[in-house]
Amino acid sequence: MFYQSTMPIIVVPQGSEYKAVCRGLNSKQNVIPIPVGGLAVIRYLQTCQDKLWNPQTKVLMMGLCGSLRDRFQVGDIVLYSECIYETKVQQCSRSLTAELYTHLQDKVSLVKGLTSDRVVCSAKEKLHLSEISGADVVDMEGFATLEFFQQAGVEVAMLRVVSDDSQHDIPDLTSAINSDGSLQPLPLAISMIRQPIAATRLIRGSLRALKVLEEVTAFLFAKHNV
Repeated sequence: MFYQSTMPIIVVPQGSEYKAVCRGLNSKQNVIPIPVGGLAVIRYLQTCQDKLWNPQTKVLMMGLCGSLRDRFQVGDIVLYSECIYETKVQQCSRSLTAELYTHLQDKVSLVKGLTSDRVVCSAKEKLHLSEISGADVVDMEGFATLEFFQQAGVEVAMLRVVSDDSQHDIPDLTSAINSDGSLQPLPLAISMIRQPIAATRLIRGSLRALKVLEEVTAFLFAKHNV
């Protein structure tokens, strides 16, 4: 168990990622499911900020991410040191990140994260993004979440699991994401059907990563689960 006294708030994308974290924690308490995409995340967090945290609260963001480099493969656990969006950079809490890194030791790699406004689906684009940004992994919610909480004076660490590698394409799911950050089942299904091989690879990678996400949550909060 990495935390010493107060249980941190865990922020995680809604859906399967949220469910995996709750299974690992054996509870939904202190877990906030957020929508997909930066603007949707900020709008959602603004609606509940007065009820859930204060400057003394610590936040751990968890979820899945995509790899931008060959060395990070499906199932790898990564801990962000910072997160990049366009030309802006936000640093994660040094003390909370160091605490997590010490606790997880050889189970985790320290990385630079990149937040994208859309799904990064091609191996070619992943390579390009890694070259121009210097980032190791990519997500769609990290920067907005980090920026929101830091403006509120709240410490944030970010821990994710790689669900797709940098060598293969995945289906383009951008059209399946609503403006409110929810997924539309029909467009999602159509996107998957159009690229069956890539879809199969994504599903397998996601299932493996979700299992690791559940396991690392259980490891971090073992005492809380008892």
